[in-house]
Amino acid sequence: MESGPSDRLAMIRRYYQAYDNDDRPAIEEVLHPGFTFTAPTPGDDKIDRVAYFEKCWPPHERIKSFTLIDVCADNDGALVRYRAAEFAGPGFANVERFEFKDHLISHVEVYFGRGLG
Repeated sequence: MESGPSDRLAMIRRYYQAYDNDDRPAIEEVLHPGFTFTAPTPGDDKIDRVAYFEKCWPPHERIKSFTLIDVCADNDGALVRYRAAEFAGPGFANVERFEFKDHLISHVEVYFGRGLG
């Protein structure tokens, strides 16, 4: 299910497609210069854009694809529930909260879900 402004929905799809397609320039285009990222792992509270790419981009190579299950957006933010299929492994399911600023993604906070094994 998708709901919300079409430009926000398209930006979220581009974000995940960049991971699917190994296209770092595409993801950089949708991230605000002041982008931050938060995860429940120690030390990952509002890390900056540089740290995000150092920590989060290399592991994408194990992910085959993302399937967006629910995307609910408005002009300020969005919640996304997805499943990720892995090349070797069972995959996983997470929820991410997006914030927008200046028509770009300014913050993502991931909530780890379960493995799909």
